[in-house]
Amino acid sequence: MAKTKSTKEPLFHVVKRDSIPQLNSWLIRIGSILMALVVCGIVTMVVTKENPISVYVTMFEGAFGSTRKVWKLLQNLSMLLCVSLALTPAFKMRFWNIGGEGQVLIGGLATTACMILLGDKVPNALLILVMIVASILAGAVWALIPAFFKAKFSTNETLFTLMMNYVAIQLVSYFCMYWENPKGAGKIGIINRTTEAGWLPTLFGQNYLLNILIVLAITIAMYVYLKYSKHGYEIAVVGESENTARYIGINVNKVILRTMALSGAVCGIAGLLLVGGTDHTISTSTADGRGFTAIMVSWLAKFNPIVMILTSFLLVFLEAGADQISMIFGLNQSFSEIITGIILFFIIGSEFFIGYEVKFRHSAKEVK
Repeated sequence: MAKTKSTKEPLFHVVKRDSIPQLNSWLIRIGSILMALVVCGIVTMVVTKENPISVYVTMFEGAFGSTRKVWKLLQNLSMLLCVSLALTPAFKMRFWNIGGEGQVLIGGLATTACMILLGDKVPNALLILVMIVASILAGAVWALIPAFFKAKFSTNETLFTLMMNYVAIQLVSYFCMYWENPKGAGKIGIINRTTEAGWLPTLFGQNYLLNILIVLAITIAMYVYLKYSKHGYEIAVVGESENTARYIGINVNKVILRTMALSGAVCGIAGLLLVGGTDHTISTSTADGRGFTAIMVSWLAKFNPIVMILTSFLLVFLEAGADQISMIFGLNQSFSEIITGIILFFIIGSEFFIGYEVKFRHSAKEVK
């Protein structure tokens, strides 16, 4: 009798979870952060010989060590959150908008043009109104360009929006030279320093409070829009399946154009807040990489605007703490980025265990 050849089963295999209680998912995330802190502590002791507890205390002081640091943290949080909110409708629609950086810069450039060209010609209230409209339109139009080609010719939106970033950077670079002040400086400098024309007003003596309140309002509006509006429903359906959306009568091309216009408009508002409310100038680094960091914020939050507050806070806190570590302990920026990278690796990895589970092979005795 011929021997039957037995197939050896793998020791374990990965299967997709049907569902997981929300409490369990948050326990996994918290556990991943704690594990990340332990690993970071070990790395800190091995590489720098420093006490990891003192390093973590320094990180906390870097974010909350003074009133000025707290306000700066909240400002950075609000700006990162604003760009994340802008990208979220497009991502939920499965339109990979990687052009947030450029859309923010174009919105900021439109604001800058209004401040320079109209600063001494119209009343300040009217100037700010024109700045708002110009920044929203500029961001929306910049986002509509790749959306149009996607809807009309099925182009690759990832590459298209990515390339639009470089075009926006070069436009800003050109106008920084064109409007340079003083001549030969190669940068614009503080716009309307003496008159403060076009500067967004301060509230209760705090320069950043208006920005924070505006972004908070956008967060609530975006949550309601995505969760309860007809447009939000259409975005979700198109994201699940364009064929299903067409079958039930949704105009997919219209949804793509409308959603990208919204995405670009909110990025334009971010540019307005950065130029008119924070920096009062513009450069190629005004967006400061937020267009790319916002991608991580949106994905970690599962496209939920409320949860994005927490993910934005985490990333901004890590950045502020990492800078403080570099300054206090005399370490270079690379070490602080290593700490940040380890923590983010564990957080992103936790999402795998929330969506999937590892099942090990049962022995023959267990089967019996």
